[in-house]
Amino acid sequence: MSKSGESLAVTDPATDVPCCPPLAARRIPAAAAAVLAPAFKALGDPVRLQLMSMIASAPGGEICVCDLTPAFELSGPTISHHLKTLREAGLVDAERRGSWVYYRPRPDLMRQLSILLALEAGTA
Repeated sequence: MSKSGESLAVTDPATDVPCCPPLAARRIPAAAAAVLAPAFKALGDPVRLQLMSMIASAPGGEICVCDLTPAFELSGPTISHHLKTLREAGLVDAERRGSWVYYRPRPDLMRQLSILLALEAGTA
């Protein structure tokens, strides 16, 4: 978020062009870094990284929390906390259906992170 509390778009909505070129190409603007950093921070936890992987690779593009929770030796509230962190970071969307919540990835932000981390051949 920007200092004014408004959300900064990381893509140009008219063209869907990413906010920034890869890190190896040039410096990321401070405002874009502030928007993207929470997503990287959210993925910095091993459980959240595994949850994100399960959500992103789910058949049909979404997965029920009832399928996520048994995959971990953690309590339901702990899994819910991690999923909330992923939602707040803008990495996933959630939809309640009856007593279950279904999660799906937000590909635009994941694409932004991927582009930012991309290395051109020969730059490593």
